Amino acid sequence: MFVDQVSVFVKAGDGGNGLVGYRREKYVPKGGPAGGDGGNGGNVIFKVDEGLNTLMDFRYKKHYKAKRGENGMSKNQHGKNAEPLIVSVPPGTTVHDENTGEVIADLTLHNQEAVIAQGGRGGRGNSRFASPKNPAPAFAENGEPGIERHIKVELKLIADVGLVGFPSVGKSTLLSVISAAKPKIADYHFTTLAPNLGVVETGDQRSFVIADLPGLIEGAHEGVGLGYQFLRHVERTRVILHVVDMAATEGRDPYDDFLNINEELKAYDSKLVERPQIIAANKMEMPGAEENLKEFQAKVSGKYPVFAISALTKQGLNDILFELADTLDKIPKQASEPDNAEEEVVYRFKKEEVPFVISRDSDGAFVLSGPKIEKLFKMTDFSRDEGVQRFSRQIRGMGVDDALRKRGAKDGDIIRLMDFEFEFIE
Repeated sequence: MFVDQVSVFVKAGDGGNGLVGYRREKYVPKGGPAGGDGGNGGNVIFKVDEGLNTLMDFRYKKHYKAKRGENGMSKNQHGKNAEPLIVSVPPGTTVHDENTGEVIADLTLHNQEAVIAQGGRGGRGNSRFASPKNPAPAFAENGEPGIERHIKVELKLIADVGLVGFPSVGKSTLLSVISAAKPKIADYHFTTLAPNLGVVETGDQRSFVIADLPGLIEGAHEGVGLGYQFLRHVERTRVILHVVDMAATEGRDPYDDFLNINEELKAYDSKLVERPQIIAANKMEMPGAEENLKEFQAKVSGKYPVFAISALTKQGLNDILFELADTLDKIPKQASEPDNAEEEVVYRFKKEEVPFVISRDSDGAFVLSGPKIEKLFKMTDFSRDEGVQRFSRQIRGMGVDDALRKRGAKDGDIIRLMDFEFEFIE
C-alpha cells in the first residue's frame, strides 16, 4: 500500500538526573560534594533511506520515543548520554509541526538527517553548585525534559517526469508500455488512486524516473477529487508530461482539457507552470484524433512540443522518450549550493518566550503555566529542602511573586503549577 501522509507523535529522551553525593574516603574528612551530572537524552532523528518509497511504516507505529540519559554517579562521574533514535524515511519527506504549521525538515538526499525532537540536557550534580557561601550543597537538578511534539509527515515523490492529465486519458497505459511498472488499468475514472513510479530507458541507454499520478479534475487545488493527494507529488518533478486525449472520447475538447489542467497547476503553485512541459497527444489510433490534433497544434502555436502517440499501439513513443531525456539533460537535478555553504550562517528572529502566565481556576486558585516555568519545575528535586528553596528563589527572580500580588493574591491563597499546589505566603 502506498502511504504518503501520516500524523505521528515523537518524544525525545529526558536528561538524566544529577546526583547529590559527597566524597567518602579514608583520611579525607569533609571531602566535599562529588555528585556527577546526568547524561543528555536521545534526539529523535529522521534519516533518508533511498530504498524506501512510502511512509507505510508510520501506518503501524505512530509513537516514537527516544531513551533518557543516565543519571549522574558518585565521584563526579557523568551519566552516559542516550543514543539517538534514528527513524528511516524515503527521499522527498517533509515534516511539519501540527500545532504551529512550522516546517521542521525537508529531506531529499540519501543519508540526509534532521533532528525532529531535541533531547533534554542532563541535570547538574551538586558539585556544580558548590560556592564559598555554600561549599556542600545538598541539592541537584533533575534532567531537562526532552521535546515532544505531534508532527505531520508528508511524502512528495522525487521523480524526473510527472504524468498529468484528466482521468482516463491513458497515463497508466503509457507508463505500463514504456517501463516495467504495472499500474492498474481500467475503463473508469480514478483507476489510479496512488502514484506509480516506473524507470524508463531510452534507446541510447539513458534512463529516468517517471511518475503516473492520479487523474486531475477542475477544483483539484481546493481538494476536489484526489486534490492535494495528486498535486503534492508534482512539486518535485523536473519535467511535466501532459497527456491529452486527442480523440475526445469523453466529449471534452482536448485544448480545453489542456488549459484546465494548467490552471489547476497554477492555482496550486504558480511555479509549476514554469516547468518544462511536453504534450503527449494520446489515442491517435482513434477516429477524429488527426483533425483534433491539427486544431490543437494551431491553438498551442508552438509554445510546447507536441508529440502524436498511441499508448495502445506504441506509435511515436521513441520520439517522445528521446525528447524527455534531452530535456532532463538540460535541467540540473538540484540547485547548486553556494561555495561557502558550510560557513553560511542563517539568523532567524525568535519571538521572546513568555516565562509564565497566570490564570484562575473555577475554585479561585491561581494557576501558573508556561514552558519556561514548567521546565524549571520539572528540573527541581522537591524531595530536598535546598531544592525547594532554590526553586522559590528562581521563580521570585522571574517576577512571579509580584505578578501574583498584582492579580490579587493574598496570604494563604492556593497556587497551582502543573500537579503541584502550594500556599502564597507574604
